[in-house]
Amino acid sequence: MGLNALDLGVIVAYLAGVTLFGLHFRRKQQTLKNYFLAGNVIPWWAISLSIVAAETSTLTVISVPGMAYDKDFRFLQLVIGYLIGRVVVSFIFIPQYFRGELVTAYQLMERRFGQKLRTLTAGLFLATRAAAEGVRVFAVAIVVRVALGGLLTGLSDFQRDFCAIAIVTLLTLIYTFEGGMAAAIWTDVVQQTIYVVGTLVGFFTILHLVPGGWDTVHTVAGQAGKFRVFDYSFNFTTTYTFWSGLIGGAFLNTATHGTDQLIVQRLLSARSQRQSQVALLLSGVAILFQFSLFLLIGAMLFVFYRIFPPTIAFTRTDTIFPTFVVSHMPHIVSGLLISAILAAAMSNLSAALNSLSSTTIVDFYMRIHPDSTEKRRVQLSRLAMVGWALLLFALALVARHGGKVLEVGLSIMSVAYGALLGVFLLGVLTRTATERGAMVGMICGFSLDIYLWLCTDVAFTWYVVLGTSTTFIVGYCASLIMPRTNLKLSC
Repeated sequence: MGLNALDLGVIVAYLAGVTLFGLHFRRKQQTLKNYFLAGNVIPWWAISLSIVAAETSTLTVISVPGMAYDKDFRFLQLVIGYLIGRVVVSFIFIPQYFRGELVTAYQLMERRFGQKLRTLTAGLFLATRAAAEGVRVFAVAIVVRVALGGLLTGLSDFQRDFCAIAIVTLLTLIYTFEGGMAAAIWTDVVQQTIYVVGTLVGFFTILHLVPGGWDTVHTVAGQAGKFRVFDYSFNFTTTYTFWSGLIGGAFLNTATHGTDQLIVQRLLSARSQRQSQVALLLSGVAILFQFSLFLLIGAMLFVFYRIFPPTIAFTRTDTIFPTFVVSHMPHIVSGLLISAILAAAMSNLSAALNSLSSTTIVDFYMRIHPDSTEKRRVQLSRLAMVGWALLLFALALVARHGGKVLEVGLSIMSVAYGALLGVFLLGVLTRTATERGAMVGMICGFSLDIYLWLCTDVAFTWYVVLGTSTTFIVGYCASLIMPRTNLKLSC
């Protein structure tokens, strides 16, 4: 069926509307704290929705349904671990972050250990977040290529991808550049609402198109084993099992929400420590609902295409949901759903630009130029944001040659998260760990995860567990035998 002028009108109206909405916040950003922490005036419910939006990218919206279509619901085992990770962050990390005027997660490392470790952790975050974000931004091109294929027939695949990534990156940069964290959070709230409502519309539309409705879906998908959730086997090479989900998911989420500036920046924007904790814990409930919905969409698409086989076989599961939206959804509804998928992309990209920029300025520039004015810092923060947007654009084009976008993105981030979480735990849980010992442990943990990623078949869900354990144990032991530096934080 394809998109028509009405669908394109919906998409254009959305892109223009959300950009103008974000620009509404540009007059309020006069200090670095206002620019990167929204002046600590954001209510807990908005931060909770923003956290969900920030960790939900186009990868999630298009890849998770593809997982259920191809296999089953075992991905939910990872989400169970995510809930445990949020509890750990709420009661171990958040209290540490609210002791003092912190803007980034890595200032905590200087307060506890020293400048060298702060530089190392911040640098590792910048490198890995940029690489993983490039994969996420590329997911936009998959959607646009499917949605606008009829209008882009004269362009090569590279040219289509280039245009798609450029449009979304530019529009997101405009409002994030001007409005900072306030614009990012409030546009996240709007965009979170849009893509959840859009996905629910998709759910009921598929249900209507399948003959027999839910009874047919339940019977066919159930017989095919699509609703299977738990796999109790213990195997380091199987990505989604109960144990890799429970343990690996808990470690991964503790790392993403406790040491990654992308999420920590939102937690620090809360009005108080208690509101930050409530926002994070309740976001876990939303994430569980959201992933369940996306997986259910995938199972329903499996049933739909069993009854109405596609004219062309799918070459990658990431394209299944966007293809269905364009080919079978009623007009206007399909435009709404494509807008919803783009909403997820823009939410995640704005979060990445804010976190990369804040880490660059606060953890690097301000240490070299501590006497710079607030006006100068805000100006440079905006320039840094432009620089990171250009780099992510380039990395997204490179990511065109990757595999399943969700698992590629998670693998890249997991490689660094083990070392980051291990050194953060050394800082907040021990008194004897030293800066030099922690750095040795961090290098060993990171090296192990690089080896696991490049040279073994170990599933990415175990990277953070093994990297964290190695970093913590080696760092603790090294601290006992290496010269000790002064501790800077009471644990």
